[in-house]
Amino acid sequence: MAALFGKNSKLTRKQADALVREYYDEIYVFAYKQTFDKELAMDLTQEIFINVLRSFDRYDADKASLRTWIYRIASNRIIDYRRSRAAGERMQLPLEDVPEETDNGFETLVENRDLLQKVESFISGYDVSVQQIFRLHIFSDLSFAAIAQLTDSNEASVKTAYYRLLKQIRKEFQNEL
Repeated sequence: MAALFGKNSKLTRKQADALVREYYDEIYVFAYKQTFDKELAMDLTQEIFINVLRSFDRYDADKASLRTWIYRIASNRIIDYRRSRAAGERMQLPLEDVPEETDNGFETLVENRDLLQKVESFISGYDVSVQQIFRLHIFSDLSFAAIAQLTDSNEASVKTAYYRLLKQIRKEFQNEL
């Protein structure tokens, strides 16, 4: 897919449609896993692709794969959403929207919405770069190497930040996990 697009190029309508079709479902799932709200995930996904299409001329295939670059935009948008959310607003997860299957061990640890809300609040208190590493690894299954490339960090630093936060989460919620 990325081979269709040159470095710092403009997208044709056909290329833009192909890009959205290729990555839409994957990015929607990424947003949904973090919100558990179908409509919100659709809204965020739409905003993410608007940002992707508007900023595509700044995409540089030498720095990151197209998929990784899109995840960077998605991660930043979701972090921005979390930051802007009203302090008293609670994430709600209707029973009928509980995912039946989970691919991720962490999701199985966070089985109820109250704990998920607490964990989300806890994570939101960390530096944006740490949040981004955590979210990209947990919710999009990106490797540490891909995250390092995406965040212009070295892989060891990414792993350290991730495992440090994971240790803090386990410590903070040891009685609930």
